[in-house]
Amino acid sequence: MKAEAMPKEAPRTLLRHLLAWTLGALALVWASFIVVGFTTGVHEADELTDGHLASVAALQAALRDGRFDPQHALDAAQAVGPALKSHDYQQSMSVVVWDGEGRLLTRTGGAPLPAFDRETGFADLWLGDPPAAWRTFSRWAGPAQDRKIMVMLSIEERDDLAWDIALQVASPGLWVLPVIALALGLAIRRGLKPLHDLSQDVLSLDVHRPQPLSRQHPHAEFKVVVDSINTLVARQHAALTRERQLASEFAHELRTPLASIALHARSLQGPLDEGARRASLERLEHDAVRAGQVVQQLLALARASRAEMAEAAQPVDLDSLGRAVVAEYAQAALDSGHELALDSAGPFPLPGHPLLLELALRNLIDNALAHTPRGALVEVQLDARARWLQVCDSGGAPAEGGAGARHAGPSLGLGLGHRVVAKVAALHGATFGPAPPPPGFATCYRLTFPS
Repeated sequence: MKAEAMPKEAPRTLLRHLLAWTLGALALVWASFIVVGFTTGVHEADELTDGHLASVAALQAALRDGRFDPQHALDAAQAVGPALKSHDYQQSMSVVVWDGEGRLLTRTGGAPLPAFDRETGFADLWLGDPPAAWRTFSRWAGPAQDRKIMVMLSIEERDDLAWDIALQVASPGLWVLPVIALALGLAIRRGLKPLHDLSQDVLSLDVHRPQPLSRQHPHAEFKVVVDSINTLVARQHAALTRERQLASEFAHELRTPLASIALHARSLQGPLDEGARRASLERLEHDAVRAGQVVQQLLALARASRAEMAEAAQPVDLDSLGRAVVAEYAQAALDSGHELALDSAGPFPLPGHPLLLELALRNLIDNALAHTPRGALVEVQLDARARWLQVCDSGGAPAEGGAGARHAGPSLGLGLGHRVVAKVAALHGATFGPAPPPPGFATCYRLTFPS
């Protein structure tokens, strides 16, 4: 029975994180606004109803035996005791009652007496001196139209009441925008906290230490950035380590010839026979050449670094370059007792830096001549199809103490020269290292270029 595949978890993204916080903040403010608005509306409706109750009670308080008694007309300031103060929404309504012929039967309230007419319904009247606006509602008491009732309310009082209700209902809207702005600001700040954490981690990076970003950054948008930064830090540390090792090797290579030069220079100041003096001078020359080679390699590495930063690649024919370099080394090979040859089928074009490629080839030939005995074959081989260049030597095992054990002259360790070649190879996107030697050869070092 096959196990059911677990559902793949959706990747965490900064977009979702930010949307969750902002939409959550908006939903919270929206829900709060609804709750406050609903509560305010219910409260204002209750207040309005209570105001109607208080107004009707005030009218009934003015009734005596079915008629409004002018001596008991309700005054909001005196009609109730301290414990039963007039309600905020209580309206000062006035009531006028006429009979069917227009004779005044009774009235209450502070409104001026309007003229009688037979119209019914709502109307706006200007009454009093000076005239003031009143909102009125008139109707007949029954089908017989023997009694007409008019209820009046000051428009100024009605407008004050409307404004009060409107302000109470709209008051949540006065703070909703600042609250939304504050909530969104806090939500966005919290949503962007992973980005702030990443920036703090990047700011605290020490390129001299091989420590990657310490915190976990699970969001998908940061994965590529974090991986790239960690890769760069690792490469930087590896480069610094290589530079330190190289500097240590160069210092070691320089220390021996410089110490030997100082020693033989002091010995030349004393009494020496002709043979000893000649030997000391030869040793001085040998050590000076060796120190010069170390400095030359340092300059070569510096040149390679500058070319990597500034110089642009250009078309190079390795066949022509190889022939020129081999021709220049012909005399040196003859003097050291080596055989130097070139094996190339024809043009080998590629984009690159001719000076650096020449430098790499010279280092390979120098190493081959310096680390093989007299009589050895050193051959520069090129294959344009396979896109490689290699320098091979036949090596050899000279007799102990024989003349064949002499090298071409003072030389550096293989590591230093090969460091320069590896630097040039990396600059050209090539690989460098030992290669299987063809028949008749003992050692080969190959530069393989990208196709």
